[in-house]
Amino acid sequence: MTFNKQNTLIAILIIFCQICFGQHQSDLHIDRIYFSGNEKTETSFLHEIIAAEIGEKNSISTIDNDLEVLKNLASVADAFYEISEVDGKNILYFTITERSTKFPILKLGGIKNNLWFGIGFIENNLQGNASQFLAYYQNTDRRHTAEIFYKRPRTKSGKYGYTASLRKWSSLEPLFFNEGAVNYLYDNNAISISGIKNFDFRRNIQLGISLFQESYKQAEIQELANPPGPLDLTINKFLSKALYNNNQYKYSFFYLEGYSVNAIIQNVYNFDDGSFFNAGELEIKYFFKPKEKINIASRLKLGVSTNNNSPFAPFVADSHVNIRGIGNRIDRGTAQAVLNLEYRYTAYHKKEWACQWVAFSDFGTWRTPGGEFSDLVNNNNFRQFVGGGLRVIYQKVFGATFRIDYAVDIFNPVERGIVFGLGQYF
Repeated sequence: MTFNKQNTLIAILIIFCQICFGQHQSDLHIDRIYFSGNEKTETSFLHEIIAAEIGEKNSISTIDNDLEVLKNLASVADAFYEISEVDGKNILYFTITERSTKFPILKLGGIKNNLWFGIGFIENNLQGNASQFLAYYQNTDRRHTAEIFYKRPRTKSGKYGYTASLRKWSSLEPLFFNEGAVNYLYDNNAISISGIKNFDFRRNIQLGISLFQESYKQAEIQELANPPGPLDLTINKFLSKALYNNNQYKYSFFYLEGYSVNAIIQNVYNFDDGSFFNAGELEIKYFFKPKEKINIASRLKLGVSTNNNSPFAPFVADSHVNIRGIGNRIDRGTAQAVLNLEYRYTAYHKKEWACQWVAFSDFGTWRTPGGEFSDLVNNNNFRQFVGGGLRVIYQKVFGATFRIDYAVDIFNPVERGIVFGLGQYF
C-alpha cells in the first residue's frame, strides 16, 4: 500500500514538472526583438505586423505564426528565427532573406481573330512597408486600356489602410441579343478609392466607392446585316462595394499551402434612370503539397447578380481570368460558377531558378440574362477546357513566373487557344 502511494506521489510530481517545463518552453518572456537581412523593408513595419510583444510572455505558436506572416510578405523570400538568452534576457532574432519586389507585367494571349497583350510595372514593397504601386497598359483588339493603382495596406497604427486608382478600360465587347452577337466598342473610365480595416495581418475588410462612365458604340464590322441594340449609349454610374479577404497561405519557395477566401458585394446606381444593380462574388482558393515536387492548386468562383434580361450582363467567360483558351468575352451571364484545377510538377529547382510542368482543367457555367438558376446545369452553358503548360520561375523577384498554357475545349475540340503571362494563372 505504501509502495503504491509513493508511486502515485512520484507520478504526480513528474506530471507537475512536465507541466511546468512545458509552460516554460511554450511561454517565454521576450525582452528584445531584432530583425536582420531586411535592407529594403522598414524594421518599424515588421514590428507592427508581428504579434509577439516585447516585455510580455509570448507562446511559441505565436512566434511560429509571426514567422509565417513574414514569409507571406512580397519582399521576403525566406525567414527563420531563434531565441537566445543573453545576460538573463530572452532575445528573439528574426533573420530575413529578401527578394526584389519590382517586376514588369507581361500578358499575351490569343485565338483566331483575337489577340491581346499587356505590359506594365508593379512595385510590391513601396516605401518598405508593403505598399503597392501599379502602372499598366493593355491592348485588346487594338483598343487601349490603362490603369494606375496605389495601395497602402497598413498605416502607422497598423489597423487601417487605403487604396486609390484611376482606370481607363477599352475593348471590343460582344453583346448577345436574340438575333445574335453584336460587337460594341466599350469604354469604362473610373476613379476609385477604398478604406481598409485590418483585423490581423491575414484578414481585412474594405469599403470602397467608384465614379465611372460607361460608353457603348456599335463597331463597324458586324456579323449581322442589321444588328439590334442602340447605336451608341453613355451611362454615368456610382458604385459602392464591400470586400472581405482572408489569406491563410504558407509559403515555401514558390510552393503554396493553405487557403484564401475573398468575397465582394457591389451596388451600382445608374444616374440616368435611377435604377440599382447588385452583384456578389465569392472566390475560394486551396493549395496543398502531397509530395516534394508536386503542388495541387484549385480555385472556385461563384457569382450572382440582379437578373436583368439585358445584354449587359456582368459575368463573362474569357481567357484572361477564368477559362484558358476560350477567347475574349465569348459569353455573359447573371450568375456564374467557375472551377480551376492545376497539377504543378517541379521538373527543375536549383538556387534561384525553377521550372514546372502544369496540367489543368478550367470549367465554367453561366446563368443566361433573365434566365433561371437551372441554366447553371444546362449542358449548353457548360465550358470546359483542358490543357498543359510550362512555368519558368525566378525566385529572387516576387511574382517572376513566366507561364504559357495551351487549352482545348473537350466538348468542341475545334475551340482552342494559347495564353502567355507573368505570374501564376491563379
